Amino acid sequence: MRKCRLFFVGLVFAILVFGQSPETFKTRLAPVALDAAMKNNIAGVGSASAVLAGSKLTISGTFEGLKSNATMAHIHQGTATGVRGDKLLDLTVSQAMNGTLSGTFDLTSDQVANLKKGKWYVQIHSEKAPAGNLWGWLLK
Repeated sequence: MRKCRLFFVGLVFAILVFGQSPETFKTRLAPVALDAAMKNNIAGVGSASAVLAGSKLTISGTFEGLKSNATMAHIHQGTATGVRGDKLLDLTVSQAMNGTLSGTFDLTSDQVANLKKGKWYVQIHSEKAPAGNLWGWLLK
């Protein structure tokens, strides 16, 4: 009987751990909203994907065509898709006009829920656009 119970507990654990399929979120990175004064400083394109496996999020992406070197990149959380919000997580980014971004994070259950609701976006900042150069919302 004890062996049967242990087998059952192990089976349930395996289903919970391995039964969760990773979820992929993608975005196209495009210039942030800009005014005429910033038109000469903001340009470029890119893409990023985020894979959520349980509570672990792995982000990777590429960008090109910036008018100055990238300086930093973050995950931000808005109140809804398309609405700007506060910086949430720091990403690693190439300090160049063309490059990559990446990051791996252990998320809380609230963070997972907000990601799934479409509230998270990637934003790359650059030397000539310190308030933001490229951005895109992480969506399924």
